[in-house]
Amino acid sequence: MTHPHPEIAARALAEFWADMGLEEGRVLSARLLARRGGMPAAPSAAMERGPAPARSTAPTLPPGQRPAPRKLGGNPIADARRLAMAAESLAQLRAAVQAFEGCDLKKASKNTVVCDGAFDAPIMIVGEAPGGEEDAQGLPFVGRAGKLLDRMLGAIGLSRQDNVYITNLIYWRPPGNRDPSPAEMQICAPFLMRQIELKQPKLLLTVGKFATHAMLGREDGIMKLRGRKLSYAQDGMAAVPCVPLLHPAYLLRNPADKAKAWDDLRTIAKLCDELGIKRGPGL
Repeated sequence: MTHPHPEIAARALAEFWADMGLEEGRVLSARLLARRGGMPAAPSAAMERGPAPARSTAPTLPPGQRPAPRKLGGNPIADARRLAMAAESLAQLRAAVQAFEGCDLKKASKNTVVCDGAFDAPIMIVGEAPGGEEDAQGLPFVGRAGKLLDRMLGAIGLSRQDNVYITNLIYWRPPGNRDPSPAEMQICAPFLMRQIELKQPKLLLTVGKFATHAMLGREDGIMKLRGRKLSYAQDGMAAVPCVPLLHPAYLLRNPADKAKAWDDLRTIAKLCDELGIKRGPGL
């Protein structure tokens, strides 16, 4: 069957041959460049003699030997999964994330922001991504929103020092504080899942709509999900109770909704007592 665009097909074949280091590709490419109006031009003397030797610093290969195939890029998700599964403690996992080079966000970030809080904490909080202050300090939730989150937790006797461990979906700041892309979350997911597996938390709290949707696979609005006792599932683990929270950054912009956040905190306090999670006196 004749190709509908024979010159395009010939050019593609020429490029393939040239890429493989075959002389036919260079000769055919030269002939294609000489074509005018779809008719082959008369070959020049130089073309009859064949192309001039290419100037290259690459070593000359023995006759009949082809150049080594170009290496394809690695699989960052597979690399993340391998490194995550090799970590036998949260400290080892944090070091693995800090050494990981498979996410492009790291190139523009000042710090890798993995976690904060007590490694043996029964409560695990999952946010979205580091912001500017988090990127500068290398810790999650340390800006204005983070300080508000600390006050919210303290109101029901919870703190990073005693019973809360905090992490994010991804560990490097997205430019302009944009939402993480699906690819970025997929790359970081093995590290997050391994954190949950190593921690075996009694209670998960997701902060904001984005983290809630990613963790629970839900598409309902955060106002519908907030304060509800839901469930997080992961292979190899029993289901973990999970309560979504309004993001403190949202509350800073919408202080009228702080009353809703207080209702949610009281739900969490009651759930902690049911689960046997020790709390401080709070407010």
